[in-house]
Amino acid sequence: QVQLLESGGGLVQPGGSLRLSCAASGDTLSNYGMAWFRQPPGKERHFLVGMSRSGENSAVSDSVKGRFSMVGGNDKNVVYLQMDSLNPEDTAVYFCAVHGGRLLHTTPEMYTVWGQGTQVIVSS
Repeated sequence: QVQLLESGGGLVQPGGSLRLSCAASGDTLSNYGMAWFRQPPGKERHFLVGMSRSGENSAVSDSVKGRFSMVGGNDKNVVYLQMDSLNPEDTAVYFCAVHGGRLLHTTPEMYTVWGQGTQVIVSS
């Protein structure tokens, strides 16, 4: 069973950037469709960016399009969420999640494994 661990959250000033990490253990990320979600205080969790298992399909929420992107690195079992031009409305707990299906999903109910989340606060 894959396990996910997010890191990289913290306090950042408006207009700043932050890169969150999602590290997988127990299995290979390439076996899963993956997405980043966030949950602002008192609100529901919602989709930000995601990619299908094959990597052929991807999606970005309109709320973060042009500012957030999901990127990989040298370690194939780590995926990053690059966040630029942050504003206070981006304050939330950020989660990565995966599912074993073939399709790209944008609803949290379709994801079966979640990390514990990392807090991001955008404030001056």
